[in-house]
Amino acid sequence: MADQASQGIFSPALRLARVTKARPWLRGDTLDVGCGSGTLASFAKKDQYFGYDYDAESIELARQSYPKHQFGTALPEGRRFDTVVALALLEHLEDPANHLNEWRSLLAPGGRIVLTTPHKAFRRIHDVGAAIRLFSPDAADEHEEMFDRTSLAALGKTCGMRLCHYERFLLWANQLAVFEPVPD
Repeated sequence: MADQASQGIFSPALRLARVTKARPWLRGDTLDVGCGSGTLASFAKKDQYFGYDYDAESIELARQSYPKHQFGTALPEGRRFDTVVALALLEHLEDPANHLNEWRSLLAPGGRIVLTTPHKAFRRIHDVGAAIRLFSPDAADEHEEMFDRTSLAALGKTCGMRLCHYERFLLWANQLAVFEPVPD
């Protein structure tokens, strides 16, 4: 389904808050994993951005909104990125460590991964909000695992990454995590 960020009353504001928190961490060639309709593209140079999403309908919306940026339903082969961004995606993945390892393999030297995810302490509030359509009900139904600072740091460590920046936002209900690879 395309653009879950438009399903709930507060979903557009949540998306804007996530993008706003991630924006200062963008640098160089950026891969936007789970880009949806491409909102983050408006903050990246057209020649330094690739939006990836498995949903073809979302990619078509992104291409219409940002025709000079690159989008695809497959990751570009052989390309390395200075920043890999995944906003409100990690909690939807069945095997987050596998994905974090894949994203790490796409980093250029000195690159980093920037994530946002709801904080696990707010799971019940999120689920109730989704039930009454304050937030996307589809997105809430798809949550596999919720995280906090400790579990994010542990996940990063299993993938050879160091949590170099962490902060909570939106009344502490969401969190920003920035990872860097640990040197070998």
